[in-house]
Amino acid sequence: MNSPLHNKTAAWSARFAEPVSELVQRYTASVSFDQRLALVDIRGSLAHAEMLAAQAIISQDDWRQIQDGLTRIRAEIEAGIFVWQQDLEDVHLNIEARLTTLIGIAGKRLHTGRSRNDQVATDLRLWLRDEIDQIGFLLKTLSMALLDLAHAHADTIMPGFTHLQVAQPVTFGHHLLAYVEMFLRDQQRLMDCRARVNQLPLGAAALAGTSYPIDRMRVAHTLGFDGVCRNSLDAVSDRDFAIEFCATAALLMTHISRLSEELVLWISPRIGFIDIADRFCTGSSIMPQKKNPDVPELARGKTGRVVGDLMALLMLMKAQPLAYNKDNQEDKEPLFDAVDTVSDTLRVFAAMIPGIVVKRDAMRAAALQGYATATDLADYLVKKGLAFRDAHEAVAQAVKVCVAQGCDLADLSLDALRHATSLGGQAELIGADVQAVLTLEGSIAARNHIGGTAPEQVRQAIAVARQTWLRLFCEK
Repeated sequence: MNSPLHNKTAAWSARFAEPVSELVQRYTASVSFDQRLALVDIRGSLAHAEMLAAQAIISQDDWRQIQDGLTRIRAEIEAGIFVWQQDLEDVHLNIEARLTTLIGIAGKRLHTGRSRNDQVATDLRLWLRDEIDQIGFLLKTLSMALLDLAHAHADTIMPGFTHLQVAQPVTFGHHLLAYVEMFLRDQQRLMDCRARVNQLPLGAAALAGTSYPIDRMRVAHTLGFDGVCRNSLDAVSDRDFAIEFCATAALLMTHISRLSEELVLWISPRIGFIDIADRFCTGSSIMPQKKNPDVPELARGKTGRVVGDLMALLMLMKAQPLAYNKDNQEDKEPLFDAVDTVSDTLRVFAAMIPGIVVKRDAMRAAALQGYATATDLADYLVKKGLAFRDAHEAVAQAVKVCVAQGCDLADLSLDALRHATSLGGQAELIGADVQAVLTLEGSIAARNHIGGTAPEQVRQAIAVARQTWLRLFCEK
């Protein structure tokens, strides 16, 4: 079969004396993956053609034919009947070739005043802008599910940990709110990133702009861009907007991974804080008793994949001279993969969270281990007039006694507690009111300030978080 270059049908073939080899065609073609940009490519082309007609660069008749042809092509793509050809390299040349077949010479005028360089940069920004909006919606859905679960467990007591050791009592609602805060920051980063994505490269042409009297702001307004890229070299060559998105996505997935790790721990029978609905788990091919938390485990693993996408884009750009280079064909697959992975992960987590069953008794029992109210006892002594370092030492002595006796601080009688603290003449600082301090409920209730774990504060924080999410989406 003759190469299309022999027939002079390739967009750039006239300069060459021999066709590109089939090996090189396969190596350099991108249509297998960049065809997902087809619909935004058509959007960009329609806006470009409308501007060309408005500026009298092409005729109104050409514009009408281009509009009709692109509308038909869009319908073919949406119906899945468009025929993609690898020898036409990419999504842009495939659509242009089909347009020319449909409407003739008018189709060849569409590319006036632009290059594939600014065209693909525009397509990527249009596509990524839409995907950021969708990811933001999914992130909001997940966060609302966490807020609902947190509200249901605003006073459910569990151990808080440092170094995976029992530290102080917290509420499960408060614990979940930590992830809501992370996801709120992720959403703010997505919105910041979107603002930089939403600048129009079209009009930069290959690298230096164009001699045609184009109206870039008209195209920007038509396509919903906030403005235009101010330098033509930068517009076609940099992919920092894609890198910034992948960095945001990697951080978002890192937060998902931290939550995943806790879900995996909590569902373990050794801890048994929660149960996850069966539809989000799998069994073992050999051990019939197993219930494996595959969704959070996979999310934990897929985090590395998104971090890898970020690294791939950074390495892609790190040594490129201005302006456009063929290297940038490799920008799409990491970006597409990051978007797909984040979107799929958020979608499945938003579905999984509402079905979590919380085992309150197990959480409470765990909070009673590890002397979780020791800090409360130290604070109690400080409020009685003891210096904190002396109070710390006194409570440490009491904990040592409890370890030897195999009991909790709350199990010691008043006399035993006074003796265990080795306070000597200051032992009377510990009164009968100490028992309220040593209870789990007393501990969490005492932390009744903004950011604290007291149930009242948790409920207020949930209300604030809901309003913040609503405000973020109203601002869009």
